[in-house]
Amino acid sequence: MRSQAQKGSARNPIDPPYNRFFDFIEAGADRFGIIKSLLEEFHLNSLVLPIAGNRHFFIFPRAQSLKTSAGFPFRDQNPVILAAHYDRVPQSPGANDNSAAVFHLIKTALKLEEQKAERWIIIFTDKEELQKGEGIMAQGSYTLAETLRQGGLGSARVFIFDACGAGDTLIISTTTDHLLRNDEGPGIRKARRQIQDLRRHALKTARDINLQKVLLLPTPFSDDAGFLRAGIPAQTITMLPAAEAHPFAALLRGQPHFSDALLSREIQETTDRQRIPETWRSLNSPADSHLRLSPEHYGQVVRFAAGLCR
Repeated sequence: MRSQAQKGSARNPIDPPYNRFFDFIEAGADRFGIIKSLLEEFHLNSLVLPIAGNRHFFIFPRAQSLKTSAGFPFRDQNPVILAAHYDRVPQSPGANDNSAAVFHLIKTALKLEEQKAERWIIIFTDKEELQKGEGIMAQGSYTLAETLRQGGLGSARVFIFDACGAGDTLIISTTTDHLLRNDEGPGIRKARRQIQDLRRHALKTARDINLQKVLLLPTPFSDDAGFLRAGIPAQTITMLPAAEAHPFAALLRGQPHFSDALLSREIQETTDRQRIPETWRSLNSPADSHLRLSPEHYGQVVRFAAGLCR
């Protein structure tokens, strides 16, 4: 039974689709079923695409056909794809990782329909979270990206929304820079150019909607790793409280190599872990609950996501 405070307060908005948020983060929740019911409730133009044992949701503009057997909409074009994973690790509510972003993008889909935006796709990805011993090619985003590339969407502009429920500062990830910095070759140079184009578009969108708090920082791995490995560079977007983001940025200015530690799985067992922003340290644990979220800033994430599709 939810408390009265959970049913609606300044920290717990109840306007749709967020009125289903607590159902989504409950232990044992049928997260797939809840997303499916929400997309049907809002009459969004959606389908489920099974790939390699994973189930990914696609939302298209209402005018587009759902017959993917004839090819994806926007084939050989460069639509904007907004993606968020909907799986979570066991024993975690997954409120920030990644329930908040899923609900933000459902809200964004409704906003894009209102605005009659034409060339966008929203995808909710399955199996972003890897088990111990699994590599990047086990990510659902890897086989998803391969399918997109084979379906003529290899030039899509992909933005990954992950851990976007806590904080007031938009973080545009630079993790792919670190992944590619020691590699060379025509394919790597092309990937770097594509990533820079995505980043410029993200920064321009933030300026256009007058976001005041925006930083470029390395972030933990997300679906961007699987997309990049499959040949589609993607730009990850996340959020942090300013009180965590600015000290972390200062740390990296003084010790730029700390970004390597951030991207290392071994950091979980070292003292360096305490230097990671607390919001990120709480991910994949019971601490990732609704109590860490900041719904007062949800609107700016939705505005930013919709702005990317203009």
